[in-house]
Amino acid sequence: MTQGSSQPHTVVLLVDENSNPFEMSCAIEVFGLRRPELGRELYDFRLCAADPSTRMRDGFFTLTGVAGLEAARDADTLIVPNRPDTDTSRDPRVLDVVRQAHARGTRLIGFCSGAFTMAEAGLLDGRRAACHWMWAESFRTRFPHVRLEPDVLFVDDGDILTASGSASALDLGLHVVRRDHGAEVANHVSRRLVFAAHRDGGQRQFVERPVPHVPDESLGPLLAWAQERLGEPLTVTGLAARAAVSPATLHRRFRAQLGTTPLAWLTGERVALACRLIERGEERLDVVAARSGLGTAANLRALVRRETGLSPSAYRRRFGPAAGEAVTV
Repeated sequence: MTQGSSQPHTVVLLVDENSNPFEMSCAIEVFGLRRPELGRELYDFRLCAADPSTRMRDGFFTLTGVAGLEAARDADTLIVPNRPDTDTSRDPRVLDVVRQAHARGTRLIGFCSGAFTMAEAGLLDGRRAACHWMWAESFRTRFPHVRLEPDVLFVDDGDILTASGSASALDLGLHVVRRDHGAEVANHVSRRLVFAAHRDGGQRQFVERPVPHVPDESLGPLLAWAQERLGEPLTVTGLAARAAVSPATLHRRFRAQLGTTPLAWLTGERVALACRLIERGEERLDVVAARSGLGTAANLRALVRRETGLSPSAYRRRFGPAAGEAVTV
């Protein structure tokens, strides 16, 4: 479903024996929670499993009371099972359901080791995919015809999307919300999660220092300062001067703490702002480009298309105020 359609998009999470509870919780948090403050439901979310009783990872708990595999037939998006025992073959019933869903044109999502499920079902040969770095070599050995992209957060290959690890399930989930409903709604969902609104799929999986050990090296104040000034002529050199470090040091800190470069982060923030301005009704591309810091309408067109797959005009038709009742978030 996209903004303005009458029926919510149905997302079904398929749970298999020994599935990870964390990724299941991520899916429920992003796609399953009601959001009355938006005035509409974003998704119709359901769980299903092959058996009435499904033992979750390491026997932490047993899942009962969910629908059977027949529920997957109603899915517009199917989230396939993931689990840590990647060398164990998946339940043939589960693989059949995944194959049938793909044949019907259902969008497939795999979190963490979910790429193994889709590869075992024979759906990833010749296609791009991501999986956790810990299993990359095993994946390549078992599925040599899959174009595995190492060291990225997630891969969007159109109707099949894969996330590399546990936390990147949230990144991919928010990416899907942004693709379905636009940047403004995705930002709202991320605020509810108290999670970064946009981490590009191409960012690295492994961040050298997730929690900086020297407090005054934190990028937080610099990022907040820059986000308030995206329309100004910010440069990497200027950001480095603001942080009182050299550009090389700033680059190392971005790589270590965010898994990306200062320029890539700045561009991503500017594109996200441009998308929000379009959604709020600004029709003049030169104004959007200036206010978001992207400079020219031509640059705006190129970057919005690269990030969203849509031209600014197509993005406006899909997510702008005319696409449905305006939502304040």
